[in-house]
Amino acid sequence: MGRLDSLDITQRIARKDYEQRLTAAQRRWLQLRLHLGGQMGSGELGPGLLCVFEGSDAAGKGGAIKRLVEPLDPRHYKVSSFAKPTSDEKRHPFLWRFYPYVPGLGGMSVFDRSWYGRVLVERIEGFATQSQWGRAYEEIVQFERANALEGVIIVKIWLQISADEQLKRFEDRQNDPLRRWKITEEDWRNRTKSDQYTIAAEEMFERTDHDLAQWDVISGENKRLARVQVLERVIQRVEHGMVRWGMPVPTAGLGPAVDRDPDE
Repeated sequence: MGRLDSLDITQRIARKDYEQRLTAAQRRWLQLRLHLGGQMGSGELGPGLLCVFEGSDAAGKGGAIKRLVEPLDPRHYKVSSFAKPTSDEKRHPFLWRFYPYVPGLGGMSVFDRSWYGRVLVERIEGFATQSQWGRAYEEIVQFERANALEGVIIVKIWLQISADEQLKRFEDRQNDPLRRWKITEEDWRNRTKSDQYTIAAEEMFERTDHDLAQWDVISGENKRLARVQVLERVIQRVEHGMVRWGMPVPTAGLGPAVDRDPDE
């Protein structure tokens, strides 16, 4: 059984619990982000942070990203969204267009879609040849490892929803004049290829999960729970990244930073 089939999409969270966990997670997350950026702690820059979001259409990537950056100063992060490459970008290796957006030390970037389009939509829609998307797995892993070893914490989030929930959200968008722009004919067409996308996603997990950038698959069926779980998982990954980088992990709250294992 693959990761998507084994995902529990029945979990829910009460509004009160959601608000408490969200507030606590956002406060802790802000503290970590300020340490990475040198605004707290020793003042030295920590590793850069790249959060990559992929997943089903309408799975809640935008809502999760919004809660992730909500407590941060707008000067301390950049959100980038990637669609099909331009004619000029196609003249270069496919990873070329992403490199300028990878953060340096102390920086933070969020990718709404990413280089994984090569082994997902480009694979399924025939925009890349089998040779191109077939070798992309290793190219992506080496690209991520090179950046991680140079000082980037890479967090990879996949949000998944059921076909029924996706249809409901599509229809809600279609019927809302202020949200209709978020639904396209391509989204409807992709629904007919959900089985192909599932196969491609499972192969992607299998071939691009590595020790320096593991995949976190989260159910987006309940929006509130998904947003909290995304924040909590980012916190966990950042703490591990700080330890790997040799940077003190601050204790929760506003106390001094101490060297500790986040699993303790």
